Amino acid sequence: MRALVTGSAGFIGARLVQRLAARGDEVVGIDRRPRRGGPGLHIVMDLAERRSLGETARWAGWADAVFHLAAQSGVRSDLPGIDARRRRDILTAAEHVLAATPARTRLILASSSSVYGEAARRRGAWRASREDDALHPVSRYGRCKAEMEAMARGRRRDGLAVARPFTVIGPGQRPDMALSIWMEAVRRSEPITVFGGLDRARDVTDVEAVVSGLTAMADLGFCGTVNLGAGRPRLLGEMVEAVFSAMGAETEVRVVPAHPEEVKATCADPSLAASQLGVDLTTGLRRAAARQAEARFGLPAPAR
Repeated sequence: MRALVTGSAGFIGARLVQRLAARGDEVVGIDRRPRRGGPGLHIVMDLAERRSLGETARWAGWADAVFHLAAQSGVRSDLPGIDARRRRDILTAAEHVLAATPARTRLILASSSSVYGEAARRRGAWRASREDDALHPVSRYGRCKAEMEAMARGRRRDGLAVARPFTVIGPGQRPDMALSIWMEAVRRSEPITVFGGLDRARDVTDVEAVVSGLTAMADLGFCGTVNLGAGRPRLLGEMVEAVFSAMGAETEVRVVPAHPEEVKATCADPSLAASQLGVDLTTGLRRAAARQAEARFGLPAPAR
């Protein structure tokens, strides 16, 4: 397979490029950030710039499958101009990729679990979000991703697949995500900051499982929307303990008020990924955290 991966210098994108190349696929990556080494051809380019359309179309036309992962990340960011940057990097970039990708080419679009909003509570447990649920995004980031999905479906009826990853963990995780921040705090013997309370929950999913889901979507010609989540929400307290175990040390935990755009819990229904893609998204939290610490700090991973 010939694959074009946007966001190829990012957390999931870089691992996807490695996986595709390792199995013998030809891979071209596009990212506005340079990449240090790695397989395939890496093109430094801003997808949201109109002058990039021609080059994007060239490689999208070459590819059998386009994985569009590039986006402005960060759910709770309040940096100046963040809304305009999100619209540019999520909506404008996706619009350009849609325009550049031929109808015959499979297009896998990365959305987010943030489009669901808050997981509902039912009989003492979190109700799993299904792909056919109505979307109720709480954050501006989630609303932008939902708008991107709607735009894509309005412009392309064939060969479109939408992936909704949940909280992705493992080696290479972005430095602005919780486990990365907490690991760095432990390394410096500084307090860990938890937003909202240790009883909040996130459906964490190993990056390797997410990459397996994305590759299966292309290989099988899957069309439609699929959750890439383990289906087992983990309390933030459990995640903190996994970080302590991975780092071999503990530090103070401080609980502060949550950002208003942060939901209490996320929970995926992984049944469609299992039945349609044949992918097992089950995630061992401690093992994934240990691999993340090992990759970041060179710490020895504990025995299984």
